Amino acid sequence: MTAGTDVALRDQAAAVLRGNDAGGWTKASPLLYPHQWSWDSAFIAIGWAHLDVRRAMTELEQLFAAQWSTGMVPHIVFRAGRGARYFPGPEWWDCAAVTPAARGLPAQTTGICQPPVHALAVRRIWQLTPPPLRPAIRARIQALFPRLVHWHRYLATGRDPEASGLVTAYHPWEGTDNSPRWDRALARIEAPRPGPYTRLDTSELGDPAQRPTDWDYDRYLWLVELLREYRYDDEQIHRHYPFQIKDVFFSAVLVAANAALLDLAGVAGGGDGDRAEVAGWLDRGRAGLTRQFDAGSGLCADYDVRAGEQIRLRTFAGFAPLFARTADAGQRGAQLRLLDSADFCGNPRLRWPLLPSTSPAEPAFEPHNYWRGPVWPVIDWLLWQSLIELGCADRAAGLRRDSLAQVTGAGEFNEYFDPFTGAPLGSPRQSWTAAVVLDWAAPPP
Repeated sequence: MTAGTDVALRDQAAAVLRGNDAGGWTKASPLLYPHQWSWDSAFIAIGWAHLDVRRAMTELEQLFAAQWSTGMVPHIVFRAGRGARYFPGPEWWDCAAVTPAARGLPAQTTGICQPPVHALAVRRIWQLTPPPLRPAIRARIQALFPRLVHWHRYLATGRDPEASGLVTAYHPWEGTDNSPRWDRALARIEAPRPGPYTRLDTSELGDPAQRPTDWDYDRYLWLVELLREYRYDDEQIHRHYPFQIKDVFFSAVLVAANAALLDLAGVAGGGDGDRAEVAGWLDRGRAGLTRQFDAGSGLCADYDVRAGEQIRLRTFAGFAPLFARTADAGQRGAQLRLLDSADFCGNPRLRWPLLPSTSPAEPAFEPHNYWRGPVWPVIDWLLWQSLIELGCADRAAGLRRDSLAQVTGAGEFNEYFDPFTGAPLGSPRQSWTAAVVLDWAAPPP
């Protein structure tokens, strides 16, 4: 790509963020996602950091203002007002009425969470902060740092009571909604239809093939009803709840985020106690992922707690050791070879050699359907960062180049893309896609 192309793309990406700016927080997209999403906001803050680091910090401060007393950062903060069209809205969750952990917040929220990209975002904001603004941004990072530690502590304890180093996901909406990783666990759930409901996502997009099915949604909503019944109490959930998956991708993001949190401790003046606690979580997370790594396949496997079985599927999540910046040379080599194989980025049918959400060689692969095949720029951003930290500079440069070419070729900042044609799919004007494009297209320091 030429310098002129990069400048034009940056301008277009900046226009998407500014167009979705709601004044202190950013709509994930104006069409399907009019509220504030958790991991979206982390990526969005990285984009804002290229435009205004102060606004980038505000994005995260607004999100963490809705942090539960347990430390959980909810996956949606409902900020767009009653007129916003979104399903399922806050009435399906009823969190403040059900659990004291969600009372007294500035907005209603959901009762689940998403991967903790936030410390990675804060570290990137600090890297991009100009010297004259460093004292002010440092003070804001110092104020946010205890909330980040509280958030990670919740994941390391409330979501991992076994101290396995692996985070337990409670719901497919905690990251990768309709991934085939969840199919067997969902199929075991006898879900009565959870009352009448009208989906907005399929009607807004006009192509139901790009979204989860009604069969999926019946189970998604039934799981929400169960979480509400258990009052969002982690102890009750761990004892009774039917959907509990040790999610290796979520766990890998936590590993990378704990490493970022240790880096930020110096900026924030973190105490020795916090540093030791975070370092312990980091080591435990790496060990947990190592136990789930299969040398034969080269992939890391999720674990279904209720079924007592590993989930062995070829999806992007299997590259958890790479996302976690593994120090194990054997794991790293096996994963890089697999990454470039015909099962993934080396598949000859791909428009660009970018990581599909599900391998084209997997029977469950669907090139248009959400997490069952399409390429997601935010996932490739996480992989790009990992490759840089692992010293794979050439491979990282190629991933950046091809990711920018994908967006340029499509002419759209969509949620995800067809891996074979490069066609834009899902919601348009997606803030987190614009944000990672701003980071990729930034001029070198």
